[in-house]
Amino acid sequence: MPAYTLYTWIARHSGIRPRLERVCVHDLLFLMVATTKHSLEEAARFSVMNKSQFSKFLKSHHQTSVYTLESLSKTQARRLSKVLKPSQGLPWKIVVIIDATLQSRSSVHPKNAQRFNHGQGFVLGHQWTNIVLILNEMLIPLSPIAFYSRPYCREKNPVYMSEHDRVVDYLANLNLEDYIGSHDSHDVAVLTDSGYDNKRIEKTIADKNWMFIIALSPPT
Repeated sequence: MPAYTLYTWIARHSGIRPRLERVCVHDLLFLMVATTKHSLEEAARFSVMNKSQFSKFLKSHHQTSVYTLESLSKTQARRLSKVLKPSQGLPWKIVVIIDATLQSRSSVHPKNAQRFNHGQGFVLGHQWTNIVLILNEMLIPLSPIAFYSRPYCREKNPVYMSEHDRVVDYLANLNLEDYIGSHDSHDVAVLTDSGYDNKRIEKTIADKNWMFIIALSPPT
């Protein structure tokens, strides 16, 4: 696919404001294809643009991705939810999947990173908890949950919350009516791996009258 065609496709589907389009699309392209270190310098070199454009974009418009993702997700969800069918092999029509992704870091002291046990030993890096919605066999990404380490919270002043606390808070405030309108809560199921085998998470899901399937934590 020619580069200009890909650029135009991303710009048309991103929903980004026109004045931010150029730097935003180039930043996305850099993250999609670059195998080198993800930094402002590398993004500028990749895009043949000034580093200050990326720095200003990330500093001044860091919430743009959140608002844009929510808008795009709600638009797609409303379109798909007009006629809901049970997910393949499952009795539920609306499925929420929660899973963690680790972005490893090779440097010794990256900011807001720590050692995570991810099943096959410890990994140094950043963690995101990803939330997706499945409607009519289509995957719709919802806003992910960022993990902030204790040292980062002490420096930047956000209140520290554990990963499980953040998931509880997220689920408690997740209003699916904003995405699919009126629906039967018994049509909703939440699927997670054993990392979220937590009583508070399970109670939060049950309080919404949703079903859940959570893999059991391995015996210690």
